Amino acid sequence: MSAALLCINIDHIATLRQARGGVYPDPVEGALLCERSGCDGITVHLREDRRHIQDRDVFALKEIVKGKFNLEMALSDEIIKIAAEVKPDQITIVPEKREELTTEGGLDVGKNTKKIIESINLFHSLNIAVSLFIEPDEKVIELSKKCGADYIEIHTGTYCNAVQKEEINKEIDRIYNAANHALKIGIKVNAGHGLNYSNLKPVLKTPGLEELNIGHSIISRAVFVGLPEAVKEMLKIIK
Repeated sequence: MSAALLCINIDHIATLRQARGGVYPDPVEGALLCERSGCDGITVHLREDRRHIQDRDVFALKEIVKGKFNLEMALSDEIIKIAAEVKPDQITIVPEKREELTTEGGLDVGKNTKKIIESINLFHSLNIAVSLFIEPDEKVIELSKKCGADYIEIHTGTYCNAVQKEEINKEIDRIYNAANHALKIGIKVNAGHGLNYSNLKPVLKTPGLEELNIGHSIISRAVFVGLPEAVKEMLKIIK
């Protein structure tokens, strides 16, 4: 089995830029460095509140990313319209709340089924693959499949936040069981959220894992060792 792809989320390069409202550091330069250092793709989340990534970043990245370009987004008509114009390689639909510091939990597929189906149909008509960011739950996986999603992205945040060994083992088992169920019913498996250099290894054993989306830990590590080295260290663990 080949190693999972590494798509690096570069949102927090934009976070640093927006802290001063200037033009640097530039996420586009960050994406170029990440790809030159060996990653397989770039992920960004265009939020409704534009707290980090801006519209211009998404259009610029579409032009320069050579690997997979994965756009995370909420079910917002405004963002859906932008995504349809940009045409990234993959859309990952995520939940979004204005007050959150980062994405909290998986998408409520049951509550948003109609909108999800409409969005997936639109993106498929544009030859864009669609992933749903969900909890490791069999019923939600089955709903995701019925909606027509190509992938699920398993939310690994609960596992990453677990402290006690028993809790950690319980959460990793949930991830493995969810992935096995996804493979059984014919939907592809990605994973992400909260993953870092110390907690990643058990997740790499997830059945059928195709892609990892990792951002904050790599950008944080880059503060001390530089972005190319931070990427290479993560790739060493994965590959």
